[in-house]
This record gives sequence, C-alpha cells and structure tokens, in this order.
Amino acid sequence: MTQGLKRTPLYAAHRRAGAKVVEFAGWEMPVQYRGVIEEHLAVRSRAGLFDVSHMGEIEVEGADAVEFCQRISANDVARMKVSQAQYNLLLNDRGGVVDDVIFYRLEPNHFLICVNAANSDKDFRWIREHAEGKVEVADASARYAQLALQGPLAEKILQPLTALKLGEIKSFYFGFGDVASIRCLVARTGYTGEDGFELYCPSGDAERLWNALMEFGAAEGLVPVGLGARDTLRLEKAYPLYGHELDDTTTPLEAGLEWVTKFSKPAFIGREVLVRQKEEGVKRRLVGLELREPGIARGDYPLFKDGQPVGRVTSGTKSPSLGKSIALGYVAREAAAIGNAIDVEIRGRKVRAEVVPLPFYRR
Repeated sequence: MTQGLKRTPLYAAHRRAGAKVVEFAGWEMPVQYRGVIEEHLAVRSRAGLFDVSHMGEIEVEGADAVEFCQRISANDVARMKVSQAQYNLLLNDRGGVVDDVIFYRLEPNHFLICVNAANSDKDFRWIREHAEGKVEVADASARYAQLALQGPLAEKILQPLTALKLGEIKSFYFGFGDVASIRCLVARTGYTGEDGFELYCPSGDAERLWNALMEFGAAEGLVPVGLGARDTLRLEKAYPLYGHELDDTTTPLEAGLEWVTKFSKPAFIGREVLVRQKEEGVKRRLVGLELREPGIARGDYPLFKDGQPVGRVTSGTKSPSLGKSIALGYVAREAAAIGNAIDVEIRGRKVRAEVVPLPFYRR
C-alpha cells in the first residue's frame, strides 16, 4: 500500500477487475476499468456500479438531535420524514460551506449524515465541537461500505435481489431490507443524474454484495465504474464537487444553492452573513460554460471578459454525452448572464466560451 493511503473493503475486487487505481482524498480508489467514456455512457444508457465506500458516515442521535441538526445545517431537517433523505450543507460562521452532505432520517431523533471522503475527519470534529444538549455524535465510517448502482436499468437489476418494493421508494427516500441476503439501507439517491440507488451495508459484506450485483447485472450490461466517469457524470448535471465548486470560503448563494438554504427556519450557523449577502447581492456566481472553440477548460484556468480577468474555472471536461467541452466556474456577477461571451485561457491561448443554462445534460 502507498504510505498512509486507505483502502475500501472492495480494493481486491477492483484489482481483479483490472482497475487503474489512483490516490483520491487519502484513499486508493479505482479511476477507471475499461475507460472513462465507455463507463460514462454505460451509466447513461444501462447501469454502472460504483464503490463509494470512501465516503464518511456520521450518526447524530438524542432528544435534541433535530434542534442540533437544524442549527448546524442550511436545509430544514425538521421537515424530513423518517425514511427520507435530504441534500444539505454544513456552514461556518462566515456562511462558507464546511461540506455538502446528505442527511438520512433513520428515526425521529436519529440521523445518518453522509459526508465527503476528504472532509470526513474535519466534519466529525466540527459537528462534535458544536454539539450541545442531549445529543450524541459518532463517526460510523468504518462500519459502513457504500455502493452506488446508477443508470436507467438500476431498478431492474436490483429488484430480483431484494424483497423491498423498489418502485415504492421515491427519489430521496430509503428503506431497510436484505439485498442478496445482506442487510442494507437502500436509498434512491445518487450523483450521476440518472435513476439509481445507493446501498449502505456492513463493511465485511461489501465484496459479497458487489459480486452479487455484478453477477445479476451482467445480463443487463452492468459495468464497474471508476471515479473518472463519476466526475464527468456529475459535471454534466452541474452537481458541485467539494474542493472545486464548494469550499470554506464559498457561500451557497454564490454556488447557486440558495434552494438548499432555508431562511424561513430558526437561526442556523452563518445565517446572518447569508441574509446580508442576499440583501446586497453576491459579487460572483457559479456559471456553466460551453467552449465554442477546440480545447478543454481545466480547474483554475483563468476567465476573461473583454481582456479583463473576471473569474476562474472550477471543473471542466469534454462531455461524453453531449460531445462538447463544458466547464463550471465562478465569474463576477456582471459577467454571469446567460449567453455572455467569456474567454478561457488555456496554456496562454484565449479560447471563446459562452455562459449557458445549467444543467448541461437532462435525462
């Protein structure tokens, strides 16, 4: 093992499948198996299976769990039903994003929070430091493995393996049941823009679950998918990636995530700063860009308008679904209008791009 890097319970399975393994957020993870484009298109047309066991899981429970989760996050967790999931943001005092997460309401006073791999330790410390009242915070990451089965055939592949009625699990809801005789939390969530499920199971059962899904899915064209295609899939849907579109200095209003930020609920960390920013207007915005000339806009490439710097690219790729070069980036508010022409500097050369509506891809 490379010094200090962690491995998921599926590392050996990835090696057997011929994965190219790279370092990601302190983990050795598969970036691709047969190729990023092939894996990407398989998810869009059939189904793909991802190992996302590197993600962190934090449990919060106790009599004051709801009030506590309300205070540390931007969305309104009190509105969640048991068995409902919710996209949410942990915010700091400056309104910056500590992490973007998914809350799962397991019981009225018991939440599971799925956090980004790179932020797992940071998030746990941050949540624990803010804990008060009758609430217990536990890092459950080592207990869970997480697999994501994504694509239009995901339900067809998964249903024969479980007694759960998958058709009754709506988007951003979940159920508990056996999948291939393995106890799982089965959530209709994902990071690809396709229908699909994320399955949480005990770490020790991960390889058995992976093998069962791959075996039953083979007839439907299921393929293993690495982080490379995970990134191109989420970028086509303009889903933010922490460390690129989101960080401790970026607010939800700048990132186009005002819909997650419920100003109607009682005080939450960072609220005052965001109320002020909402009143004054943001100075920069996250926009979608399509290149009108050959080239690929990579993260941190500078953006110009009429020769003047107006921002930077956060993520960019050649879209396998659309056949176009696309990018996300922050630009000054006055340059953010749809249809606006922007220049991307690629290796010293200015390349013309246009601000376009998001997401780039719709199912």
